[in-house]
Amino acid sequence: MNAHVPVLMYHSIKARPPRGTAALAVSPGAFADQMALLAERGFTPVPFSALGGPGLPGKPIVITFDDGYADFHEHALPVLERHGFPATVFVTTGWLADAGPDAAGRPLDTMMAWSQVREAAAHGVEVGGHSHSHPQLDQLGDAALREELIRNKGLLEERLGGPVTTMAYPFGYSSARVRRAVRAAGYDSACAVANRLAPAPDGGAARADVLAIPRLTVRMSTSLATFGRVADGRGVPLVFLKDHLLTRGYAVVRRARYGARRAARRV
Repeated sequence: MNAHVPVLMYHSIKARPPRGTAALAVSPGAFADQMALLAERGFTPVPFSALGGPGLPGKPIVITFDDGYADFHEHALPVLERHGFPATVFVTTGWLADAGPDAAGRPLDTMMAWSQVREAAAHGVEVGGHSHSHPQLDQLGDAALREELIRNKGLLEERLGGPVTTMAYPFGYSSARVRRAVRAAGYDSACAVANRLAPAPDGGAARADVLAIPRLTVRMSTSLATFGRVADGRGVPLVFLKDHLLTRGYAVVRRARYGARRAARRV
């Protein structure tokens, strides 16, 4: 029985990423080594949606990617296929290379096209939502928040021809209000960042909020040894100590900022 499940969070898989994605990028070689380590240690990757119910394998792990960068299709997908690993990619629809009249926001690097998103889905990759224009959802008013969620989900379902039930918050930012809107938009589960292990649905631990499932950040600076410890669930609080301290402080700032904006709109 699994008490916790590591949910890995990747962004760009690129050797020389632009400045905007560099901090959260991982080189193709490092990514290949990390997936090989998971295979050697007997992990069984599952889609993110599998955390919504019981019946996980003996040593589960979840591999997720945010934004929908073209390098996911170029570098990550072949490695995942080689190992037979499922994964979940959370797509920002307004950023896609051929978004056309639906283009919105400012992509940080070259993005996948719709055909590549469909190809990934056809090869067993779970596709989830990541908003339409990648805003800070917790800073939006109610109407704009609903539009971001519904447009993103609707476009994905229309282009992929099936339901999209999972999503990830841009920047990891959410709030109780945002999570209510996510539920109302029709999502069954969603993930934040938090840099903690996720309680397994059948693991006997306190059940995680299915609309705020924590993930573990994998960066360019993550050594293979550290990656192995994180995957094994060893020393996670120490590895992410700096992240936790920054997150606590910034959460207070963000709540105050939204409160000030809401008060200003009422004036």
